[in-house]
Amino acid sequence: MPRRSPWTCILWDVDGTIVDASEGILRRLTTALEHFGKTPPTRAELVHWIGPPMYQSFQVNVGMTPDEASDAVTFYRGLNKKEGYSAGAKLFPGVSELIHEIDAAGVPQATASSKPEIQVNALMEHFELTPAFTAIVGATADERTLATKADIVAEALRRLEVAGVDTSRPVLIGDRHHDVEGAAVHGIPTVFVRWGFSWPHESDGATAAVDTMDELRALLLLDPVDA
Repeated sequence: MPRRSPWTCILWDVDGTIVDASEGILRRLTTALEHFGKTPPTRAELVHWIGPPMYQSFQVNVGMTPDEASDAVTFYRGLNKKEGYSAGAKLFPGVSELIHEIDAAGVPQATASSKPEIQVNALMEHFELTPAFTAIVGATADERTLATKADIVAEALRRLEVAGVDTSRPVLIGDRHHDVEGAAVHGIPTVFVRWGFSWPHESDGATAAVDTMDELRALLLLDPVDA
């Protein structure tokens, strides 16, 4: 008997949830901030950078104006494109297997990432996850037109609906408070994963919080005996 899910569709954040891109992010941030005369973060300070749109982070974390932040994003993304979008990135252990299990169970999935969509597409292709997703959704290249998590979640749901997916019981999997808050705008529950870059309090408001891939699997897939 095939496995089932309590959810009609599953939305995934990418950075800190599916992909650990911290090595490349730290390297590019160091280069970009030094270029603009700012102090680069330590690895421990990456928690302030990974998750929100970079356009927002350049303003909040180093005091750039909106115009300066736009220039910094352009410079940073140029470094990313030059290196290759998957350079230094790796999957969190077990996440690929879980995504493929969910796909095999016939549960539609989509990404809902604050990363530019071109990068999300490149990462999913690199890790051979593209076929498991009905929709791959990320931010616009400028990280301003479509950038907030609430807007990205709305776009992911819209594309799933266009594809004929039942979106009556969605869930978002994420690792930052932006995920919890963005999903809540649409009344969507969040399962918070603790293996990303986050502070302990960021899970506040989530429907559940998990420490391991097995705990996440138990919330997303029902054993045949339970279905």
